[in-house]
Amino acid sequence: MATTDDGTRPTLVEEVKSAVTTRAALLVIGVLGLMVAFITSYAGAFHRPKPDRVPLGVVAPAQVRAELVRTLDRLPGAPLDPRPVASEQAARRRIEDRTLDAALLVDPRGTTDRLLVASGGGASLSQAVEAVVTAAEKQQRRTVRTEDVVPADAGDGRSLSSFYLVVGWCVGGYLCAAILAISAGARPANRQRAVIRLAALALYAIAAGLAGALVVGPVLGALPGSLFGLWGLGALTVFAVGATTLAFQGLLGIIGIGLAILVIVVFGNPSAGGAYPYPLLPPFWRAIGPALPPGAGTWAARSIAYFRGQALTGPLLVLSAWAVGGALVTVVLATLHRTAGERADGERADDGTAGAGERPPA
Repeated sequence: MATTDDGTRPTLVEEVKSAVTTRAALLVIGVLGLMVAFITSYAGAFHRPKPDRVPLGVVAPAQVRAELVRTLDRLPGAPLDPRPVASEQAARRRIEDRTLDAALLVDPRGTTDRLLVASGGGASLSQAVEAVVTAAEKQQRRTVRTEDVVPADAGDGRSLSSFYLVVGWCVGGYLCAAILAISAGARPANRQRAVIRLAALALYAIAAGLAGALVVGPVLGALPGSLFGLWGLGALTVFAVGATTLAFQGLLGIIGIGLAILVIVVFGNPSAGGAYPYPLLPPFWRAIGPALPPGAGTWAARSIAYFRGQALTGPLLVLSAWAVGGALVTVVLATLHRTAGERADGERADDGTAGAGERPPA
């Protein structure tokens, strides 16, 4: 049984202070905060999905087109953002290049119109638009027939495979960076060590991107599209998340892993447009989603799989910014860390406080 220095038995409070350090207590409180943020973020994003200003093309005779656009624009809650389109061919092109999510084709000779949707961009969004348009048409004593012009693949249930693929890549990215921190220290000792870590991360990202693309493509048949396109996207996504995590670790030490989880998992995943595409998310999540790696990766993966690579520039720039920014911050912080260490060693040497045989590092 443990005793204090004077031979007496320690009190419960003293035992607790000895067993639980201040650092450990702060880390536990931080984990509790992450848990609360996780619940708040996911519940806040998903608890009440509803369409909000969904881009909808309207193809109708000129004499009724403007009035129909105004009627759809004034629906309660503003679920649609209707825009006049000249023809069915133009509407299909704009759905395929991802500037429209759906299009309503009015038949002036009958009472049944057609609604063009693209479930490859998100089944939940297509269903939500169909429900809104069907209700609006019913008020006009008309019916609507839905046509899926960019359908999700048979092996891609509810068009979620892209999201799950990107989530897996993101997890791989920050776990790889975390393992490097645990095995060799959260902060690289110098610039050369930082570059070595980034190089190791790059090799891992290439392998992880290929592995993910093979699993969802040839192995499971869960996602169509270019294998090489998905491979490149995966490598960029993994490196972007990993480099960002390395940068956070260089800034905050091991706590940087928690910051990476906050940004990528807590904020990034529910705002990625996976389960519910952007027009179904509340304003905050819809605003941040495209700027975070999970959102940019999910949009890009769907574009590669279903939209022949359309609308890729923005998401790829976002991922590249996280990758380049993370790498630069990692190298700069490692350089500053080395410089500060050398300055401290030099000051100790000048004061005569360095131990025998010690000298400032070369």
